Amino acid sequence: MPSTSTTILFTLAPLFCGLFSPTSSLSVTVFGGGGFTGSRVCKTLVEGGAKVTSISRRGVPPKWCAGEDWTKSVDWRAADLLSDDASILDLAVGNPDAVVSCVGIIGSDPDLLRAGNGDANVAAFESARRGGRLRRITYVSVGSEVDACRDGWLPEFFGGYFDGKKMAERAAINAMDGDATKVCLIKPTFIYGGSDFGLLPPRVNNEYGSGVEELLSLPPFKFLADLSPGLIKVALRPPVCVDSVASACARSAMDESGKIPHVLDGTIQINEYSEQPKATGLTDALEWGKERAIRFYDWAKVEVPRAIDAVQSKIEESKN
Repeated sequence: MPSTSTTILFTLAPLFCGLFSPTSSLSVTVFGGGGFTGSRVCKTLVEGGAKVTSISRRGVPPKWCAGEDWTKSVDWRAADLLSDDASILDLAVGNPDAVVSCVGIIGSDPDLLRAGNGDANVAAFESARRGGRLRRITYVSVGSEVDACRDGWLPEFFGGYFDGKKMAERAAINAMDGDATKVCLIKPTFIYGGSDFGLLPPRVNNEYGSGVEELLSLPPFKFLADLSPGLIKVALRPPVCVDSVASACARSAMDESGKIPHVLDGTIQINEYSEQPKATGLTDALEWGKERAIRFYDWAKVEVPRAIDAVQSKIEESKN
């Protein structure tokens, strides 16, 4: 007959295994998981041990990460949030514990902007709620200082974009039965990252964006931005790295403390929550330039006198 201590040990063992397990059993669905930001959210979630499902129109990983090992741990599913009926969508979404939405579009048609940023997310959150296990929602929205530019600074059609973002924010809270403490709204201004530049949507690569972030984070630029109106203020704010946004999304989705931030507005708040190291693109560029200047100087010290001597020799030869 086992002793009392042995019985207690076997009774509590599953509890301790759950508490100290190195991986998470959390199920997280990422809407827009095949996109620029969403795919990096998937990667970060996989690295955190979550069970990850990606929902996108194509249902495949993007080119930048195709073939990487972590993509094999993601269930890539295809669904159209605007055209698929509820039963098809529910089958794709399943019953996640948490969801992250990076769904959004840009353009010039206000109705399409309202649908792509609003209706699509409404359908996503409602489907996740119908799964019956939803505990948290993270949504990548838009910075409040950008939203403040809708009147007088941007073309009228942008109203559809901002209306859609607000629709999505309300839908996220409604899906959690009105409990905003279970919703994290991440609000960047401009997101940079990756290895390529792009026009639609506008994108700059990691090296360039990091340099701009470091530069615009300096006190003089912050002071100037605080005093500036509208789009001038937004242009002077530091952009945020896509890896920082992805880390913030993953952290809020996997946070079991019940104390996730309701709003992360702007680069500073996003970086602080994601514990992203400070951008060093400007410093790196200056160091690179300094190293090249030193190498050029060392080369010139040797080669320039040689060149002068060679020219002088030619001149002397020509005199003879």
